[in-house]
Amino acid sequence: MRIEQDLKLGFKDVLFRPKRSTLKSRSQVELTRDFTFKHSGRQWAGVPIIAANMDSVGSFEMAASLAKHGVMTAVHKHYTVADWAEFVKNNDTSVLNNAMVSTGTSEADFQKTKDIMALTDDLIFICIDIANGYSEHLVEYVEKVRTEFPDKVISAGNVVTGDMVEELILAGADIVKVGIGPGSVCTTRVKTGVGYPQLSAIIECADAAHGLGGRIIGDGGCSCAGDVSKAFGGGADFVMLGGMLAGHEESNGEIIEKDGQTFMKFYGMSSQSAMDKHSGGVAKYRAAEGKTVLLPYRGPVDNTIQDIMGGVRSTCTYVGAAQLKELTKRATFIRVQEQENNVYGKE
Repeated sequence: MRIEQDLKLGFKDVLFRPKRSTLKSRSQVELTRDFTFKHSGRQWAGVPIIAANMDSVGSFEMAASLAKHGVMTAVHKHYTVADWAEFVKNNDTSVLNNAMVSTGTSEADFQKTKDIMALTDDLIFICIDIANGYSEHLVEYVEKVRTEFPDKVISAGNVVTGDMVEELILAGADIVKVGIGPGSVCTTRVKTGVGYPQLSAIIECADAAHGLGGRIIGDGGCSCAGDVSKAFGGGADFVMLGGMLAGHEESNGEIIEKDGQTFMKFYGMSSQSAMDKHSGGVAKYRAAEGKTVLLPYRGPVDNTIQDIMGGVRSTCTYVGAAQLKELTKRATFIRVQEQENNVYGKE
């Protein structure tokens, strides 16, 4: 047993220090980024925000809506091949180019991924997603998927340390998903005692990935637009959002009427709700590691994504970054004890 004494930080622990800026308006800030991915050689341009592959967030409807803003959606893995065939038939290239095909690591998952990817060449992203990215099985599975799909962009995770980021990139991942426990409906940290403060995880994992020519997704922990900016400032190439995009018309969550108000159910993918729905309940050898909550119904996602993007543009103007890719270089974080004045409640 050993104890690391180094300081580790979450989003709540820091604020950006403002710096002189020549920008007159947030409209001058360019949020689009251009990436060429290490193994696939694929090029992609867009706003590097991703709707999470949760079945009450990452729907086909969400993919279609967010693609209009150049934003990506990791489509959840519970759609059938037939569902995908219908989706592919009714969507244009820009939507499909911004959709990630999510998968687990079983033999059945592998076959299903092959069947989905065979539907069209316009699907270019595969998201291999398991809760514990430290399993050697994940490394082997990434190698297998890379061999099968040499020209597709492969994301794999989740991990929180540089050593595992490097191993996954060397195994064939173009992008590594970073985050264990920070999500709004994740209870991994209290059920298992495992986790890592998300900003420090991003900073350390980005450093490891970029040294090898790979990329990372900061997945989880964002509760406001400022947190999204902090993730980008810490070095995340992409930021994945679950709770911030839940509760919308396109989220495909279950709608519930209660006391004259409309709510939408939102839950973690390791929660009792998710396992009852997709796995016939919680297996005897494991515990549920997610919450189920009711969110006030928020209507179409357009206003929310524009608000998030507006917040990130504003961050960039405060630190003098004309492009999102400059934000990390322009970022100086200061440690704080409080984020906001809550005398009249939280924003």
